[in-house]
Amino acid sequence: MPDIADAALLRVLQLASPALPIGGYAYSQGLEYAIEQDWVTDLDSAAAWLSELAARSLGRLDIPVLLRQYTALEQQNDGNFASWNDWLLASRETAELYLEDSQQGGALLRLMKSLMIPAALDWPTSEPLALVSAFAMAGQHWHTGSRVLALGVLWSWLENQTGAATKLIPLGQTDAQRLLDRLLPSLPPIVERAAELPDDELGAGLPGLAFASARHEHQYTRLFRS
Repeated sequence: MPDIADAALLRVLQLASPALPIGGYAYSQGLEYAIEQDWVTDLDSAAAWLSELAARSLGRLDIPVLLRQYTALEQQNDGNFASWNDWLLASRETAELYLEDSQQGGALLRLMKSLMIPAALDWPTSEPLALVSAFAMAGQHWHTGSRVLALGVLWSWLENQTGAATKLIPLGQTDAQRLLDRLLPSLPPIVERAAELPDDELGAGLPGLAFASARHEHQYTRLFRS
């Protein structure tokens, strides 16, 4: 039998795996439009784009909410959990970003229901669920710990975005690994800063991301859904 720490790590790896059937590979979060406009053209500009998104979007919005929701579930505070879920979905600035979040969250919710996870079974299927809300449900049920779960969420996002950059710029496989190597050390500090943010400082203000996402909705040819 694995010990508690090993079991938690394995569950986080399960949740962060590209084999998780939620379709994360299908979304570029505006990167496809940014590449079409030559805002992102190579390894260095891709690293700059993704670094800003990780720190100023996920690090100030998704990850702080994930940490709060994990705590709410531990305290059996369903109202607080649901309020943060609604607040997060309301923070999505475009239709594409909202659908990306709610569709992946819904896919993970269906998976958790099939695995008989109590919090998922109690969640009404008709109510939209943000992706990190679903991660919080699964992680708390498996007692992963909020910090390692947050790192897993960031890694999963970064891996999907690197895959998108590899196809779209395009990057070679070696450059893709160089991109990951450059950005991975920044992930733990993002989680640490997210844990220190007070409620009234949560929120992401990235006009370029919102613009790219909105324009991507009408992009003539595209490979990705956002």
